[in-house]
Amino acid sequence: MNAIHTHRSLRAVAGAVLVLSSACAHAQTSPPRRDMGQRVQALERLVADQGRQIESLRQELLEQTGRQQELERSLAQFERDAQEAQASAPPPVDGAAAPGDTAGRPIRVGVAPQEDPQPPAVAPIFEQPGILTQPGHYVLEPSVQYSYSSSNRVALVGYTVIPALLIGLIDVREVKRNTLTMALAGRWGVTSRLELEMKVPYVYRSDDSISREIFTGSASDRAFNATGSALGDVEFAARYQLNQPQDGNPFLIGSLRFKTRTGKDPFEVVTDCVTRCVGNTTGTGLPLKLPTGSGFYSLQPAITWLFPSDPAVFFGGISYTHNFGRSNISRQVLNGEQEFIGSVKPGNAWGINFGMGLAINERSSFSVGVDLNSIGRTKLNGVPVASSVRTQLSSLLLGYSYRYSAKTTMNVSVGAGLTRDTPDLTLSVRLPMSF
Repeated sequence: MNAIHTHRSLRAVAGAVLVLSSACAHAQTSPPRRDMGQRVQALERLVADQGRQIESLRQELLEQTGRQQELERSLAQFERDAQEAQASAPPPVDGAAAPGDTAGRPIRVGVAPQEDPQPPAVAPIFEQPGILTQPGHYVLEPSVQYSYSSSNRVALVGYTVIPALLIGLIDVREVKRNTLTMALAGRWGVTSRLELEMKVPYVYRSDDSISREIFTGSASDRAFNATGSALGDVEFAARYQLNQPQDGNPFLIGSLRFKTRTGKDPFEVVTDCVTRCVGNTTGTGLPLKLPTGSGFYSLQPAITWLFPSDPAVFFGGISYTHNFGRSNISRQVLNGEQEFIGSVKPGNAWGINFGMGLAINERSSFSVGVDLNSIGRTKLNGVPVASSVRTQLSSLLLGYSYRYSAKTTMNVSVGAGLTRDTPDLTLSVRLPMSF
């Protein structure tokens, strides 16, 4: 552009010279005038100015020509360096683009972000959360859980003379049970794949039973109320991430949970006597104070899996709970008497759960799942109890999660019992806080 501008300026100067020459010639042929000398001086000054402009433009043209030659030399050197680098580079892998060959192929710019080694976050609805604590961090999780269950039982004690006639006693019992559990759990991230947990619960229970005293001639129902509140069974757990998933594989997390019997067990509370009370006294057979623990140690290994499929996360798990038996058990009855029971071994339990978590936005998520448990028969002195059967528990769970901040999240879950032995309603609120 500067060269073109310079050529145009030269043309303008040449035109001015021609005009000046024509004017001089006209002045020589025209009759002399009074101001002819002034015009000649003006034209001379104009010619001098144009000469200086021509010299300046010539110098500028030379400078532009030098810069253009320098750029051409730099471009030639760059092309030679590129050819040498391409010749010395290793051959490209099959399917990969060679250096400089970008036609029709995407170009990667910058460095790709590293994949997050942690499983995706979902609203937890089971006892085995799938999110591991970051190494060197702590999570403090206060929680409150409320459950309600009701059941009806009819017991016939006697003998039948004919199919329509029963001689004996009929025990009709309706039980409404409310349980409130307040717990404080702490988790510590040992490594990027290992975390430890401790959970301390406090349990409050209230049972309302409508029944009659059995082995009596009472024809009216009575309402019996019993409550209990104390420390529950403390739990310890360890979780380990078994794999580092790639190519769309699920996360696998193994866990081991140990439950103590720090709570007041069913054999420590006083029971309203039934058959072995002093003086042939009868009663309801119900505890006067409710227990807050199971009374048995248990160990539960489990495997949890999470499969992210944006925007949903599919999860589930399988567990096995082994309950350790106790021997030489006695329970307390009225008047300070002891009733010897013997050795008791609760049935072991198989559990399976599965569900799906869905991210609503960057702060909220929603989960739905099903929890199934099958509990074996209880054994007394090595023999299954005659009235004991395998129990099936099943619940439908809905969970909601909202992240207040980067360190605090609120999780709410609601469970509905699908079988008669499962609590009718379970509501829990958790507030994990990371440090």
